[in-house]
Amino acid sequence: MNHKNVEVQIAGMTCDHCAISIEKLLTKQVGVVSAAVEYPSARGIVTYDSAKTDEGKIIEAINGTKNYHANVAVPATVPSDGSKNFDLIIIGGGSAAFSAAIKAEELGKATLMINAGLNFGGTCVNVGCVPSKTLIRAAESVHHANSSRFAAIKPRGATVDFTQLIRDKKVLVAQLQKNKYLDVVEDFARLTMITGWARLIDSNSVQVDGNQIYSAQKILIATGSTTKIPDISGLAEIDYLTHRTLFDLEEKPASLTIMGAGYIGLEIAMAYNRLGVKVRIIEFTDRVLRTQSEDISAELEQAMRSEGIEILPNFRAIKFEKREAEVIIHCKCKDGSMTQIRERGRVLVASGTRPNTAKLGIETVGLETDASGHIKVNDQMGTNVPHIYAVGDVANTPPFVYTAAYEGRLAVENAFTETVNRADYTALPWVVFTDPQVAGVGMDEMQAAQAGLPYDVSKLELTNLPRAIVANDTRGFIKLIRHRETDRLLGGRIVASEGGELVQSLAFAIKFGITVKQLSEELYPYLTLSEGLKLAAIGFRKDVKKLSCCAS
Repeated sequence: MNHKNVEVQIAGMTCDHCAISIEKLLTKQVGVVSAAVEYPSARGIVTYDSAKTDEGKIIEAINGTKNYHANVAVPATVPSDGSKNFDLIIIGGGSAAFSAAIKAEELGKATLMINAGLNFGGTCVNVGCVPSKTLIRAAESVHHANSSRFAAIKPRGATVDFTQLIRDKKVLVAQLQKNKYLDVVEDFARLTMITGWARLIDSNSVQVDGNQIYSAQKILIATGSTTKIPDISGLAEIDYLTHRTLFDLEEKPASLTIMGAGYIGLEIAMAYNRLGVKVRIIEFTDRVLRTQSEDISAELEQAMRSEGIEILPNFRAIKFEKREAEVIIHCKCKDGSMTQIRERGRVLVASGTRPNTAKLGIETVGLETDASGHIKVNDQMGTNVPHIYAVGDVANTPPFVYTAAYEGRLAVENAFTETVNRADYTALPWVVFTDPQVAGVGMDEMQAAQAGLPYDVSKLELTNLPRAIVANDTRGFIKLIRHRETDRLLGGRIVASEGGELVQSLAFAIKFGITVKQLSEELYPYLTLSEGLKLAAIGFRKDVKKLSCCAS
């Protein structure tokens, strides 16, 4: 017999009838022998004939429905010897946790990973980077089919099956969650993975679901973050969305009001607008992407407004009211007056994030946090409590998936080896995946001024870059900030269609002390965006408008 069992986690069930419906759906699939689904635990056990089907097809069948989303579950197990003592306990199941687990396995350390909330894989693969970027790229395809920068080309438009797009996204998420997370650690001899809420008892022990107690030499907190929901009257009663729920919504909303103009809100706004959703952004500050300089905000606002996105800066929502088929958003304007916004579609909250520390019991062990609630760590990822480390979005470090993974590895190395590895984010590159993209590394001019450094700025408008000119896409600029006395690069900001592909070169320049003069003297392929780095570097000493092609 080829019968096998697979346990699946199923999101979206609201009652026992949902569980029964999924059981009926599964038993109709070729090769499925039986299915037992429980609503309270959000899990199911499926027995199947491996000669006729596989786990992927079972997951795909569930994800092909309108309301349900499934992933292969990791069974709650304990070591074969029944021990509850480990070298390392990792609280969390995202990229930082898996990076830490991989390093711990390399070092031969017995490790317990305890995860709750999102499925194993965490924010990035389940509700963050993977779903958002695939929808952004899909929306780009639609945009290119509907518009052209060349007068001689008349686009014929695109037909979008929105429901299928979201279902395909769900399949992709399930595949990557399995292939890049669960399969990676499947053969680890010293790793135990369980599902449950962990609470710190002391610097060496945790309690899971108020029941089992586990202990370890070291504890690593990698619980990530979630959307920060503002305390606004009526918001809880309007069935608002966050990025966690939006990306699973198979029915395309007719319109979307986004609260917040940070990078999450802006990426979602551009993607969903291009997919045919009427988008409005409410921002309580004076401009979008407020963390960046005004010229970046202005460039983005112009691009977004040109595509029909409504942007309302200096609008502070103070009350939400549900009236039949619409939501009334009561807003206070900059001059103190009141206005009402009517939304017949959905409201998305994208007003920042908060660290997941509420159920950790950090107060029990005295972990220090900053003003925003993030756990304070030093450059070795250690906290103020001996034996406890914190990494990723829960810590007061840069909130990126790649920094989280970096920190997870670094923390384990520092915890169990004699080496002392320190996190250094001086040359940390980052990207906002709008169109044009915004990318940066190091300081901008305001930060250089605040640091009291002597600095110069060179700003190359893309109207002076041959690659942008021939592509009829001269939106944006490349801006370099250098130390006036040493000629070292302090930082850079790029606003361009594929600006994220350029920023790593600037990161290397900062990290390895390459001067601006050296940047300007390198050879760059003609008619590439990267040539803009050379022209921006030349701009410190020459007017690039007076140069011939390829001249320096």
